[in-house]
Amino acid sequence: MRFLTTALLTIAFAATATSVSAQQAQPIPKELWGKWIVRRDLPTHMISCWGDQEARRLIGTEIEYSAELFRWKGVVTKNPAAITTTVTAQRFHDEYSGQGAGSSDVTFKEVGISAGQARRITIRHPDAHVTDATVEIPGDDVLIKDQNTIIFSVCSIFFEATRETTPQGNHTH
Repeated sequence: MRFLTTALLTIAFAATATSVSAQQAQPIPKELWGKWIVRRDLPTHMISCWGDQEARRLIGTEIEYSAELFRWKGVVTKNPAAITTTVTAQRFHDEYSGQGAGSSDVTFKEVGISAGQARRITIRHPDAHVTDATVEIPGDDVLIKDQNTIIFSVCSIFFEATRETTPQGNHTH
C-alpha cells in the first residue's frame, strides 16, 4: 500500500511538473530570499516513504534562497529558476491526497493554511540524492503560509520552516 501511494504521489507530482515546465521560469522571487529554519513536521494523514527518524533529521536544518542560489545543507543549486503559481485548497488536496479508502489525505487546514489559496514556488534543480527514497531537496516546492513561514513536503511528510530574522548573536533593536 505504501508503495502504491508513493507511486500515485510521484505521478501527481510529475503531472504538476509537466504543467509547470510549460510556464516561464523566473529567478526565485524576493519574498523567499533569505535563510529559513525547518522548525517542525506537521501531523497529516499522509503515507510517507520516510519514517520518524528521517523526518527528525530535517528539524533544525537551514534552507537558503537568493537570486544566485538555492541551498539545503550541502546541496546547492546555482542560478536557480523558479515557477510561481497559485494553488487552491481543493487543488492542493487533489494533488497530494490518494484516491482510495485508506489512502493519503491532506488539507490546507492540516498544514496550517487558513486561506482558500496559497502561492506556490517550485524551484527547478537536477535530481538530488538526499536519501535513497527521494530526489527532492527540502524546500524545492513551497507554499507561502505568511511572510515568515513556508510549508513544504519531502517524502509526503509536511514541514514548516520560519524565516531567520536576525543572525545568531546579532540582535537589532
